[in-house]
Amino acid sequence: MAQPLRQEKEKWYVWQKLLQLLRLRSVQVSDHRRHRQKELEHQERILREQEVELRLRKMETNIHATNAAFHQTVKHQPENFQKPWMKKVILGGKLFALGVVALVGVKIASVLARFIIAALVWMFEKLFF
Repeated sequence: MAQPLRQEKEKWYVWQKLLQLLRLRSVQVSDHRRHRQKELEHQERILREQEVELRLRKMETNIHATNAAFHQTVKHQPENFQKPWMKKVILGGKLFALGVVALVGVKIASVLARFIIAALVWMFEKLFF
């Protein structure tokens, strides 16, 4: 009876050691991945810095060039496209349309309120009379 118990303990001990080794191995693998990730991020940072330096050098050479390009803004609409009174007419039309929409909204709300009041009166009449 002591022999099977001892074998079970030995199996359990072996399994515990195996689990410890697996955990240690997974930690080592994750450490390796973290280290590799940090290396990649460091290389990317260096490449970005080099790219920025190259762009700055290129911009600096373009600034000091003797035949630098001169850009001038261009208007896409002529100055007399809309007369000043036309803007006021458009604004007045918008305000008028807004007033009409508000008036129609009030009328619709009034009709709905009448229906609701009529339904409440009818229910009151059916319940109490």
